Amino acid sequence: MTSPAELPITGNSDVVLVRQQVRATAVEVGLSLVDQTKVVTAASELARNALVYAGGGRARIEIVHNGTRSGLRLTFSDDGPGIPDIEQALTDGWTTGGGLGLGLSGSRRLVDEFDLKSAPGEGTLVTVTKWAR
Repeated sequence: MTSPAELPITGNSDVVLVRQQVRATAVEVGLSLVDQTKVVTAASELARNALVYAGGGRARIEIVHNGTRSGLRLTFSDDGPGIPDIEQALTDGWTTGGGLGLGLSGSRRLVDEFDLKSAPGEGTLVTVTKWAR
């Protein structure tokens, strides 16, 4: 994948497509099987969050470089209601959707870099990076 992939998230089938593209790109970057699984799991959680809480969104998948290291950067964006309390949303067990409350906090633990920007009425932007070791 030479240029970033942009994928819409409008239904469950799109979440599956995001997972498949992330897995293929993780292999291309040279992530270990364990790290592939971690980043695919994080991508699945974040794509599902965009679908469930915002009614859909977009995923951007790109290969990045930092000196001699290569990595995989994923950006999930939506135009949903936003997150009023980011600190609370990143707390294990906190949920507004009846799930386990591990989506955002779990995703943060599975990747090397995690950035979340959101405000009520302004949607959400989550960027995660996993570096090859």
